[in-house]
Amino acid sequence: MGMTIAYGPTDDESSIATIRRAYELGVTLFDTAERYGLGTGSNEQLLGRAVKDFRDEIVIATKFGFDMADPTMVGTDSRPEHIREVTENSLRYLGTDHIDVLYQHRVDPDAPIEDVAGTVGELIAEGKVRYFGLSEAGPDIIRRAHAVHPVSVLQTEYSVFECAVEAEVLPVVRELGIGFVPYSPLGRGFLTSTVKPAAEYPADDMRRFDDRWQPGNFEKNPAAIRELTALADSKGIAVTQLALAWLLAQGDDIVPIPGTRSPERLAENVASADVELTPVDLARVAELLPHGSAGSRYSEAMMPTW
Repeated sequence: MGMTIAYGPTDDESSIATIRRAYELGVTLFDTAERYGLGTGSNEQLLGRAVKDFRDEIVIATKFGFDMADPTMVGTDSRPEHIREVTENSLRYLGTDHIDVLYQHRVDPDAPIEDVAGTVGELIAEGKVRYFGLSEAGPDIIRRAHAVHPVSVLQTEYSVFECAVEAEVLPVVRELGIGFVPYSPLGRGFLTSTVKPAAEYPADDMRRFDDRWQPGNFEKNPAAIRELTALADSKGIAVTQLALAWLLAQGDDIVPIPGTRSPERLAENVASADVELTPVDLARVAELLPHGSAGSRYSEAMMPTW
């Protein structure tokens, strides 16, 4: 997402180089969405250009479900005809004949999930899609969708900063044999050494408005990061690697998708797969962040409803 929107100025050539470097380092899952190009296809086109030489060796995930004509940017549209329209656009933008994982980006209260699952199932039968995914769906939606067509993966925010899924969502996906893909596994950059107050970010950076960066919350969160950094230092790793290793330690069914535009940061993220955390390390993280971060992860209008 950050290669086209939400995190300030972007550079396509640098982004493409980073994607290709990811592949060289063994990364095989690349995640995009209609929303990340604001309906123009720019993010999917960027990914398609970057992976064209090794497309058949990787997994491409993209998403439908937002109403890109809605000026508030929070409207949803998962009508069967819209799912098909977005899918055809995505195939064209990505320059591929199939999408490996097609997610419903957000639950649409006006489109029965049974119809959504049925439509994606038809696309799978037609060979245009391989697997069905959901994003930010709650237990009831997951069960109802899965009863119509198997849900392969659920994508929802999850990190040492944001653990709400542990109470109700993770138990359901594990019961049903559904994989879990945590997005924003580094807290949208909070779990790094470069965090700064909201007012210091550009106007087109979502962190300028994120509740966790606002006065009152911002001061509390870096204190926890300092303690996490001390733990990471004691193990000779970066705090970002600690955060990703923590997610990987939650189970073999969890595959985090950290985003970056930096080849250097990318290499650091990939190396976290080799970090082993002890039970003592994991207990220390739980002690430092027993309830996650201070502040909500979205504005009220953007907050997904389960």
